[in-house]
Amino acid sequence: MTRIEVRVDEHDEDEALQSLCGWLTDDFAVRTTAEVSLLERPAQRGAMGGWLDAVQLVTENGWSAASFVLALAAWRQTRARAPHITVRQGDLEITITDASPAEIERAISALSELAPTPNQSGGQQA
Repeated sequence: MTRIEVRVDEHDEDEALQSLCGWLTDDFAVRTTAEVSLLERPAQRGAMGGWLDAVQLVTENGWSAASFVLALAAWRQTRARAPHITVRQGDLEITITDASPAEIERAISALSELAPTPNQSGGQQA
């Protein structure tokens, strides 16, 4: 199991995270291989509730880094001002600033190296 957090740099961060969560949930390739949810920041003392902090994906075998990164890039293009997107998994942090083909390829490559194979997750090899 792999946990990935996605943050966006946008003025209305809560709305952007809700939009991104919906986008990823609607993407067939993402929703069939990952559990997508919103993470809230802890509430400030005296506040009624927390604000959104990130979109979280919990992935298993069969997860496609390429489908995920392409879904992020497609969502980014729908925004009035394309925000920077930061993807974090463990010690790895990737920021997508312009979604150029080279940047997308680097993100896919880095995240693909983290994806568990059946042997790493306890599955048996055929």
